Amino acid sequence: MITWRDYQKAVKSNATLVNALNKEHNKQVQEDRDYIKTIEVLLLTATQNIAQRGHDESAESDNKGNFMAILETIAKHDTTVKKRLTSIHNAKYTSKGIQNEVLSCLADMVRTKIIEEVKDSEVFSIMADETKDVKKKKEQISLVLRYYFRGAVHESFLHFESADRLDAAGLTDKIIHILESHGLEYKNNLVGQAYDGASVMSGKHSGVQARIKEQAKHAFYIHCSAHCLNLVLVDTVKAVPEVGQFFSLLERLYVFTSGSYVHQKWLSIQKEMYPGAPRELQRLSETRWACRYMALHTIMDRLPAIKRVLQDIVQEHNGDRSVEARGLLAQIDLQFIVCLVTLHKVFGEATFLSDMLQSSSLDLSKAVDLVEALVQTLNDYRDESFFDDLWNEVLNTAEQCDTAIHPPAKRPKKLSSQFNGDCVLSTVGQRSDSEQEKGSFRTTLFYPVLDHMLNELNRRFSSKNCDIMNGIQTLNPTSDVFLKEKSLFPFARMYESNIEDLGHELHQFRRILERKIQSGMQRPSSVVELALFIEPYKEVFFELFKLCKIAVSIPVSTASCE
Repeated sequence: MITWRDYQKAVKSNATLVNALNKEHNKQVQEDRDYIKTIEVLLLTATQNIAQRGHDESAESDNKGNFMAILETIAKHDTTVKKRLTSIHNAKYTSKGIQNEVLSCLADMVRTKIIEEVKDSEVFSIMADETKDVKKKKEQISLVLRYYFRGAVHESFLHFESADRLDAAGLTDKIIHILESHGLEYKNNLVGQAYDGASVMSGKHSGVQARIKEQAKHAFYIHCSAHCLNLVLVDTVKAVPEVGQFFSLLERLYVFTSGSYVHQKWLSIQKEMYPGAPRELQRLSETRWACRYMALHTIMDRLPAIKRVLQDIVQEHNGDRSVEARGLLAQIDLQFIVCLVTLHKVFGEATFLSDMLQSSSLDLSKAVDLVEALVQTLNDYRDESFFDDLWNEVLNTAEQCDTAIHPPAKRPKKLSSQFNGDCVLSTVGQRSDSEQEKGSFRTTLFYPVLDHMLNELNRRFSSKNCDIMNGIQTLNPTSDVFLKEKSLFPFARMYESNIEDLGHELHQFRRILERKIQSGMQRPSSVVELALFIEPYKEVFFELFKLCKIAVSIPVSTASCE
């Protein structure tokens, strides 16, 4: 009875052993839940793309890595975290195995969200590129999906996949497997595929694009526009020998100034001649020719300092270094400056186009407009007045770096005495030496660079004449053929749209669009803005909205993959 009465009192005061154990259990559960929130540190380091692990994470280490350092900082202000990190028990969740599992779960959450958006959009394109993992010594494919979702074009990275076979069949099987594993209906909804120009990817008969086209009939292949522009510049340089020699000289200047002794002198002379931080000469990329504009820009701004460095080293009479400096100095002549000024102008325009072509929100219609704008700019450069301005810039640059404008006079030839009185040695009614040099550079260097570049642009971007490009232009509100049936219907047939329904939709849509514009709405300026305008009426204008989604989903470049 005494025990029973004690139990009754404990129940009334909520002090039984069971309750005590429950309280302790609930306390432990709450501590675990509070501690597990620190896993957001892993999310922070992952989203900020900073290293997580340290090479030595022992208690004696001075630098345990970002992840442990942030956790220990939190522990200074949170007793729960401090207690867990300093305890001898398990479940600290700081091992690399646990981190990789958590990162994998986070990645799956992101992929799930991407797949949901793609399925909501229905139509999508794939972009793939392959590269070598330097650490693992394996080739891997990066796969990116491009699609329209809620008023914007998305290029979302989906997956890395190791490639055991690098032939077209192996790469095709790998891409198809990735799409199928994520439940994507590629046979009917895949509307485009973009790769670089490698034959294994772009081959018409047995390449990856041809094999995927056999299974996905609407997956039209687009050669990466950024790669096309790069090839334009490569072919232009190869076609003009003087330009190829010029870039070889730039590379030699970079190598020469990179030496420890010359580099220190290069920095000190810049500090003496120019305000602000000194600049470094840029190494010339073998694959990214548009990026060479930065190297040209630096040389253009620092040419007097470059000549000063070379002249000082020549005066030092220091063996091989002085000999090399004398050779480089002798080649920085008027022709060098003409090449520098000309290519600085031309590559500047190409770099602007290259940056625009790598934008993830750019559609093919805008890409065509940008290419046509570059072609028009280069045609304008052929005007004599433009070269007059460019020549003045050449002369000013030559004057700033004390470069001889006229070549040294040639020694007169000794004539036989039998021609005395019968031979005129002076020019009669001809132009001056300066005018002759100006005309010579214009015809032998300036015009050939422009002509080869224009020819390559027209050749490599000629695909805009096909039905798919004409159809996309028809959906561009700034185009002259905006919503014209003659150009839009062939594009619609390629994707098996209902032409009869589309005709009715176009008739009604023109009325609604004009009524909205008259009421004060700003006219759409791109295909994306047109799709955003149609989206609230997508049940009514089903075919037109689908074509707009297809137009903006077709890729322009593979920059996101790279």
